This record gives sequence, structure tokens and C-alpha cells, in this order.
Amino acid sequence: MSIIIAVDGHSSCGKSTLAKALAKHLHYVYGDSGAMYRAVTLYFLNNLVNYHDVQAVTEALGNIKIRFKRIEGQNTTFLNDENVEREIRTMRISEHVSPVSTIPVVRRAMVEQQQHMGKKRGIVMDGRDISTVVFPDAELKIYLTAEADVRTSRRHLELASKGIDADWAEIKHNLLERDRIDSTRFDSPLRQAPDAVVIDNTFLSEEEQFELALNYARERGA
Repeated sequence: MSIIIAVDGHSSCGKSTLAKALAKHLHYVYGDSGAMYRAVTLYFLNNLVNYHDVQAVTEALGNIKIRFKRIEGQNTTFLNDENVEREIRTMRISEHVSPVSTIPVVRRAMVEQQQHMGKKRGIVMDGRDISTVVFPDAELKIYLTAEADVRTSRRHLELASKGIDADWAEIKHNLLERDRIDSTRFDSPLRQAPDAVVIDNTFLSEEEQFELALNYARERGA
């Protein structure tokens, strides 16, 4: 049978990497919730939408269409039919995405789209509130974590691989600030679901992490 796999956790701890690998192996749909919030943030910044103005945000959301498409084997984010995968990963977006993602009307709009994606099950989605808000009935809930310095190094390497030069200390500050905002926001804060399995991948390779998560998925009927 097909199940729902929800992956939550801190910034840059490998949620997307794990979710993509599981989706590919199981032939499931991959839903990148983080990319959705980044795309919304990009739209707000490019269109000078004051995201502290609820009315302006609500009106802007009506003009935002987000979809995913696989290009050369890679999950690619499209905002209003424009490929924005590279732009949404920049530090410019990272500096604004957490406050944007705390806006209740934004979260409601994205959650609605995400839940629609999961109606047929057979989906792997990663984010901050997937197992607690989006898919509280998911058969498998995974909470990922890793030490801050390890996450910073991974993020630095990821950006460098995309030709983006960023300061290591700035990246760490951004990650810790995002953790703080995500964990303390009023609407859908980042928290570990009571029935989630915890994977600390500080000292795990991608392959070891994948095998561990795949075993959990198999145990639950995937």
C-alpha cells in the first residue's frame, strides 16, 4: 500500500535530501514544503509586498501559483510558471523566509495546497509542521536533527556547489535564527510529534540515514 511519510526538523539537517531519496526509491510524490514558502517569499520581495500587512499578503497570495517539475532528475520549483529553483535558495530569501512562514494566512494557504497533494497518499513531504499540522495522520513521521556546526558546514557546501558565495558565520547565524523563529512562532511551530521517530544524523552518512529511514517506512507498510 501507499503511505504518507512526513519529515520534520531543523534547518539544513538533510530533510530534503532524505525526503527526495525516499520518494525516488518508493516511487512516491515528493512535496518540498520549504520551497513553497521560499517561493512565496521571493514573490513578496520581488513585488514589494509588505509581509507585515495582512491585507496585502492575502491579496498577493491570490496571484501565487506554485508547482514542481522534475528536470534532469531534479525536483524544480516553478513560481507562476517561472523556474525559480536557484533564486529561492539564496541568502536573500533565507533571511526573510522564516518571518514570512510565520504568517497565519500564508501557512493556511500552503497547508491547503499540501494536504491536497496528499489526498491519494503515496507522498513524502518535508518541512517544519508536516507531521503535526499538514499530515497528523501520516503513517511515518520522522524528526531529523544534527549539531549546528555540522548543519552550517553542509549548508555552506550546498551553496558553494551552486556557485553561491556565503560567509560561514553568517550561515550559522541564519540557521540558528531560523530555528528560534520556527520553534517559537505562534502558528504551527516546529516541534517533534509524540509518535515521530528521531534521527540524529550528525555522524551518519546520507546512505546510513536513508537505510534507517527506509527500514522505518517498510515497517509501516511502504
